[in-house]
Amino acid sequence: MTPQPPTPEEQPHHLVGIGIGPFNLSLAALAHGVPGGLDTAFYEQRRAFHWHPGLLIEGAILQVPFLADLVTLADPASPWSFLNYLKHRQRLFPFYFAEKFHIQRTEYDAYCRWVSENLTDLHFSHQVDAVRWNTERALFEVDFTHLDSNGQAQALGRSYARNLVVGVGTEPYVPDTLKPLADAPAVPVIHSADYLDHREQLLAAEHITVIGSGQSGAEVFLDLLKNRPEGAEKLAWLARTEAFAPMEYSKLGLEHFTPDYTRYFHALPEAARDQLLPRQWQLHKGIDADTLAAIHDELYRRTQHGGWPDATLTPGVTVRTAGRVATTKVELHLEHVQQNTRSRLTTDAVVLATGYRERPLGQILAGLDPYMRYDEAQRPCVDEQFRLVLDPQVTGSVYVQNAEKHTHGVGAPDLGLAAWRSAAILNSVTGKEPYPLPTRTAFTTFGLDKKDQARPAQQPEGLVPLVEQR
Repeated sequence: MTPQPPTPEEQPHHLVGIGIGPFNLSLAALAHGVPGGLDTAFYEQRRAFHWHPGLLIEGAILQVPFLADLVTLADPASPWSFLNYLKHRQRLFPFYFAEKFHIQRTEYDAYCRWVSENLTDLHFSHQVDAVRWNTERALFEVDFTHLDSNGQAQALGRSYARNLVVGVGTEPYVPDTLKPLADAPAVPVIHSADYLDHREQLLAAEHITVIGSGQSGAEVFLDLLKNRPEGAEKLAWLARTEAFAPMEYSKLGLEHFTPDYTRYFHALPEAARDQLLPRQWQLHKGIDADTLAAIHDELYRRTQHGGWPDATLTPGVTVRTAGRVATTKVELHLEHVQQNTRSRLTTDAVVLATGYRERPLGQILAGLDPYMRYDEAQRPCVDEQFRLVLDPQVTGSVYVQNAEKHTHGVGAPDLGLAAWRSAAILNSVTGKEPYPLPTRTAFTTFGLDKKDQARPAQQPEGLVPLVEQR
C-alpha cells in the first residue's frame, strides 16, 4: 500500500514556538526575514500580546536603549525595527527631535503589539498542553487547545515540528511567608506584577508597605508617593539588601550583557557559574539611578514647608513571618540582620516587589523528560546554541529563551540580547547563516587566552621573587 502524504495539519513546521513574549516575538520577527522562507508557528494562551501590563506605570522608562528592540542588533534593516514602527505611526520626526535613547515602557509595549498584530504565524488563544517526540516520524508532536474569548476550550489541535523553541517566560515570585496573605481577599496583598489593576484600592488604604529593593519596588513606591497627600503619606519601603542600591550601569559593566560574556560564562564549570551569579545581583537587580534621584527629589520637595514626609525607607530588613490583624490589616514581623533586632509593622496593604522566577519547563516538556539531560542541581543542560541537551535518538532540537540563566549568565533575561540570541537560534535551525553575527562584541577580555591556559603552571625562567624567602 502506498503511504498517504501528510495532510496540511500534519505537515511539519521547521520551528514551533511555545509562548509569545518579547523573546519569541523577536524570533518570529527575524524568522520572517530568513531567505527562502521558514515555516514557523508560535502558540500563546493569552488573547493578545501584553508585556507586564501591571507595571506600565505612567512615565516608567525602559532600562535598555531603543536599539535593544526585537531585531535591530541582529538586522538593522528589518521591517520590524522600532524605528520602522515609528515611521508607520508617522512619529519618526518627533522621536528624532525628542532625542530619547531610552523610551517609556508603554511605548515598548505598543511597539511589540504592533509587531505581533502584523505577523501571520502567531496564534494567540492557543494553550499548549503537551509535547512528545514521535520516534517513527522523527518529529515533535505539539498538542494544543484553542480557547474562546472567555478562555474556555473550543477545539483541540496538533502540530508537528522539526524543532521547538520554548519561551514561556517568568512568573511572579511570592515568598512563602506571604503566600497565605496574598490569597486572602480581605487584605490587599498583591504582587507588583498586578499593581495597576489594584492601584486605586491601594491608594485608598490608610498605610501601604512596599517590599522589594529592585526597579519594580522603586517605581511602585515612587508612584504611590507622588499620589499620597503631603504630610500624610503613610508609606513604608522595606528591602533585604543592605542599601537601595543603584544598578551597575557603567559602560564596561554593561559588557556583561554581550555575546562575548555569554560565551565566557557558558564555558565555566557549573560550580563556578553557581558561585558567580548571586554576586552579580547589582548588574540586573539594582535600581536605575534616575529613579532613585526622582524618589529623593520627591521626598525633598515635601520638606520645603517644614517637617518630613511620613515615609519610612528601611533596607537590610527581612520579613520573618506575617499575619492578619482583625480582618483588614496585616502585621509584618521584621528582622534587621546587622542590628540583630526584631520589630513589628502593622499596615493596611502590601505590594510585593519580590521579583520573578523562571517558569519550570518540567510541566510543558514532561513528555520529553526521559530524553533530557540534567546538571548536578537537576536543572536542564543547555548547550552554547541555546539547545536542551537531549538523548541522541531525538534528532530534533529544543531551544530555550530566558530559561538558561544558570548556563548563560545574567544576560539571559536581558532585552538587549534578544535579537542576537534569536539570530543565533535561527542560524542553528537553518544550518546556514542568514544572520551573520559579530565575532567580538566587548572591549573586556573575559578570562585568560586559551593558549595561556594550556601552558604548564610553573614559574617562568628569570622571574625574581618580590619578597626574599627565608
